[in-house]
Amino acid sequence: MCYHSVMRLWSIYPKYLDAKGLVALWREALLAQKVLSGKTKGYKHHPQLVRFRCSRHPIKAIGAYLSVILAEGERRGYSFDRSKILAPSGKRLIMTVNSQQIKYEYNHLVKKLKKRLAEDYNTKLKRPRPNPVFKVIPGEVEVWEIRREKT
Repeated sequence: MCYHSVMRLWSIYPKYLDAKGLVALWREALLAQKVLSGKTKGYKHHPQLVRFRCSRHPIKAIGAYLSVILAEGERRGYSFDRSKILAPSGKRLIMTVNSQQIKYEYNHLVKKLKKRLAEDYNTKLKRPRPNPVFKVIPGEVEVWEIRREKT
């Protein structure tokens, strides 16, 4: 399936994203929530949504994910609208993510930020943390990942 715009729902902690990346993540996660709640026709089969659909409660799972993004936005002084989260989560709904997925995403992010921010980005992090809704388990890059280049 071909997508004109690639939705990126990062598994890594949102604190690693720059301003542009965090705002884009908020918008894309809200779009994912619309898809998961049946309120849009586009992106229904987007591979980034697999892990949310596989959870017992997809709307709660995306709500927990959005809540972490919201918290990072608030920490930075952004005014994301919390009322847009259909199922805000006070407790963490834990999903799994493979260890090599975290590594792949972080390397992908570093490449993007090197272009956007040049030398202002610290690329020396050895073990990037996941978004707190994810528990890291041993494993390869996720099967749903759309790879542009091999790592």
